[in-house]
Amino acid sequence: MRVRVIGAGLAGSEAAYQLAKRGFQVDLYEQKGIKRHPAFKTDDFGELICSNSLRSDDLYNAVGLLKQEMRLLDSLVMEAADKNRVPAGKSLAVDRVGFSAYITRKIKENKNINIINEEFVSVDEDIPTVIAAGPLCEGRLAEEIGRLCGKDFLHFYDAVSPIVEKDSIDFDHAYYKSRYDDDHPGDYINCPLTKEEFQTFYETVLNARKIAVHDIDDEKYFEGCMPFEEMARRGYKTLLFGPMKPVGLEHDGVRPYAVVQLRKDNAIDTLYNVVGFQTHLTFGSQEEVLKCVPALANVHIVRYGVMHRNTYLNSPGIINKYYQFIAHPNVFIAGQISGVEGYVESAASGLYAAINLSQYLNSGKIEKELGPDTMIGAMANYISDVNIKKLEPMNANFGIFRLDYQGPKAEKKKAYTDHALSRVKDYAGNV
Repeated sequence: MRVRVIGAGLAGSEAAYQLAKRGFQVDLYEQKGIKRHPAFKTDDFGELICSNSLRSDDLYNAVGLLKQEMRLLDSLVMEAADKNRVPAGKSLAVDRVGFSAYITRKIKENKNINIINEEFVSVDEDIPTVIAAGPLCEGRLAEEIGRLCGKDFLHFYDAVSPIVEKDSIDFDHAYYKSRYDDDHPGDYINCPLTKEEFQTFYETVLNARKIAVHDIDDEKYFEGCMPFEEMARRGYKTLLFGPMKPVGLEHDGVRPYAVVQLRKDNAIDTLYNVVGFQTHLTFGSQEEVLKCVPALANVHIVRYGVMHRNTYLNSPGIINKYYQFIAHPNVFIAGQISGVEGYVESAASGLYAAINLSQYLNSGKIEKELGPDTMIGAMANYISDVNIKKLEPMNANFGIFRLDYQGPKAEKKKAYTDHALSRVKDYAGNV
């Protein structure tokens, strides 16, 4: 049977892979070869346009559990991440070029996937389809999704952190350390500031020029991707309790007043991204601000931070807990446009939507499911919860996890994780 997948980002690539391995003939539509949004830099699939971190790899952290659930379900995205990881302390970060190239190669080598390089503009509700167009979706396809929804899109602004050359960092004013990690030098480069240096930095940020935003009057931000200049405008201490927090980054027995952290961005250790400094300042202002940091006084920025609009659905009442349109059961949606937030969450939604579509096509119904006592199921249940009147994009977290646990509080996350992985193993054996 032939099915369609729209978009070859993380969710679309994962969905196409999962459907193809189940024997479906997949037409994968991707327009990057002929029309590319300015936020993208290559034509590869699964391109990471913000951070290169997939966040915590701790099994007892919510996103760490999500990644392990995906591994149990043979996730292409997790396979690519594990094979292209770079040191990042307790987080899973990847060489973004190698990561996307791996996904692209796997998709192109799959004989059940037919890649169609064109802009997809019309959804036929009679043809089994996974829409994974991504949060940058615009134009006629966005209008088509709006037609399927019968409701207006919501939107928010997302931002990308600058990437700098390692050779331009002044290590007379920088040191390696991962937060709270005293066992080895650490994987992050830390650029400390004194109170006086932070005051200069803060004032420079407040006076910095922003890139004008014209397409909406009211800018909406998802808190996890708040531009650092917007954090600064919320108050003097906001950055000190956010991305510039010095706690756990003592050096030679001294805690700095503030710290700018840099995380490795490629495997050959030449590029670093500025952690938590997603921004929409003008390029000149970005240089001016970063050069207030002593270790970055001569920094060379190889990719500036940019701002782009992300679009997502007000999903409750539109899609069900299987990522399936309620009014159009042949059509599923996945990725950030569905209301999940984050790289791993987007890929997981593509994986789960594809498995659910496969079940639906094989038997006319979805018999096997992951409930809210797993992280994959918890996300799907959350974004489809009709009790939510206005959906905000949601990362994986234990707050949406549902399991009746009566044991010691200190053991709660371990109990959640052990239970979830057992459930996913059983599910994997049935689907």
